[in-house]
Amino acid sequence: MASKEGPVCQIFSFQDWKASPDPILELPVQYLTHTPSPIVIDNGSFQTRAGWAAPGAELDPPRLLFKSVAARSRGAARSETQIGNDIPNLEPLRWLLKSQFDRNVVVNFEIQELIFDYVFTHLGITSEGSVDHPIVLTEAPCNPLHCRQMMSELLFECYSVPYVSYGVDSLYSFYHNNNQRKLQSPHTGIILSSGYHCSHILPVINGRLDAVNCKRVNVAGSQAASYLQRLLQLKYPGHLAAITLSRMEELLHEHSYTAVDYHEELEKWRSPEFYEREVHRMQLPFSSKVPGGCVSVEERQERRAQQLRRLQEINARRREEKLQQDQERLDRLLAVQELLEDGLLDQFHKSLVELNMDSAEELQSYINKLQLAVEQGRQKLLHSDGAEGKAEVGPMDETDGVALMDSDFPEDSLPEKPANVVQPVFNMAEYHQLFVGTERLRCPEILFQPSLTGEEQMGLMETLQYVLARYTPEQQEALVSNVFLTGGNMQYPGMKERVERELLAMRPFQSQFKVTMASCPALDAWHGARGWALEHPPGAVSEGWISRQDYEEKGGEYLSEHCASNAFVPMKIAKPARPAESETHFYPSGLYPASSGCGRPEN
Repeated sequence: MASKEGPVCQIFSFQDWKASPDPILELPVQYLTHTPSPIVIDNGSFQTRAGWAAPGAELDPPRLLFKSVAARSRGAARSETQIGNDIPNLEPLRWLLKSQFDRNVVVNFEIQELIFDYVFTHLGITSEGSVDHPIVLTEAPCNPLHCRQMMSELLFECYSVPYVSYGVDSLYSFYHNNNQRKLQSPHTGIILSSGYHCSHILPVINGRLDAVNCKRVNVAGSQAASYLQRLLQLKYPGHLAAITLSRMEELLHEHSYTAVDYHEELEKWRSPEFYEREVHRMQLPFSSKVPGGCVSVEERQERRAQQLRRLQEINARRREEKLQQDQERLDRLLAVQELLEDGLLDQFHKSLVELNMDSAEELQSYINKLQLAVEQGRQKLLHSDGAEGKAEVGPMDETDGVALMDSDFPEDSLPEKPANVVQPVFNMAEYHQLFVGTERLRCPEILFQPSLTGEEQMGLMETLQYVLARYTPEQQEALVSNVFLTGGNMQYPGMKERVERELLAMRPFQSQFKVTMASCPALDAWHGARGWALEHPPGAVSEGWISRQDYEEKGGEYLSEHCASNAFVPMKIAKPARPAESETHFYPSGLYPASSGCGRPEN
């Protein structure tokens, strides 16, 4: 911590949250009545929330809450797949993680089936081959018909559920909060929703979603986390492995905020006092045992003595090797000289040619030099053996090739630094700190300025202005009178104030608007879906429920609309014309081709 006169340093530690496996709950007996209680599943791209829609438990949180990921190695069995909270730490398995989503649309139904298995098993459903409870499931705004068809096929064919109801998570949250505020229905307003993969602008007119004017912005929490990771890895290249995506998500959730005026807030960060006061120092885990750290004088002397002994051993070994080589060469030259003394001139001259010598005088010169070198080498070895244990090391030949390792100086020739000189101390803890300054506001800002990450698209408020421009002035007044913010990526401090400031600049002078934040942006969708299921129990004439009979008669893409659902637009597929069996065309009497301008064709 800093002194009292200076700014206070804010040092935080990463929580590194580890998931614990979910227990397998017991199914309460009261949920197995004549009309089984519905199961409410908020199928989010970041987190899945599941629980019961039972009377008397309106304030209970979801029974299950886990990340929507699965980890399975290539070629592993289905039973070896880890789901959600079964994965204690996501980072070691990051390359194996798979999700059922592409953006916010379910496309991988194999993973979705594993998610459903996990939910039903941990909720205590033990019925073999079927789930006898109605299902309330969230889906993406303007969900493609093919994706809904595959989801209905999975639920009705694989799990044999009796009823299914689909709704939009943002609309469930919208109606849940409107009911809490006692607003009169039908509700009119505009929803700004931001989740993990994308954000949405959803206008609601007289209690129904205006699907024609819904817009999606492909910037949300995952892009902010990736952007923050990229910024910090560029800033701290020595800690690339420690700057993980999970820690970046923690930084976003716990330490980031939305600036009401982005450029004005950046100017504040130019002040050193403001920076020291507002920067968050994130402490990375580290080990205090550092090789070569601060050691005492005695330890340094001991290490130096060990180094000198090692150098002495290396030099002695090199001298022995060189002495052995010189002795072998001398023995060979003496053997050649003996040939001359024995009178074997032919062999002598042949040996001189092999040695690349011209005469006996040159041979004698080499023998004298080698004898001198051998004698000097033996003297050095004797001297080094006699001086063993001393600090001095004798001089060495230049031909040893160990000049960098040689120690021709005595130990006391290196001057010692005086003890009263203050040595700089390496602060290992500070080295492992991430200074998160302007990154705290730059990453949430991409929701309003996607161009910061290189995305060529409008921000959230520009898209809102575009959507409002498609309505009449009277409709615009009704919409902006209830601007609703929901979604996990809307929980940054200052988000509501930023939207209000942008609306003030966007709307005409002296116009009225009201911005409301969801009471719990991450969980209100599940609470709203449960409240809707309690108010509209499944039955033959209930609005919003799809029965098994409806699925078989109307197809898997069928949607029973309700106040929190998408608008159902059936797909009209033109059947391809059957190819003519021959060149002769036959027409029923009175029916002719519409494009034909002549009479009946001749047979």
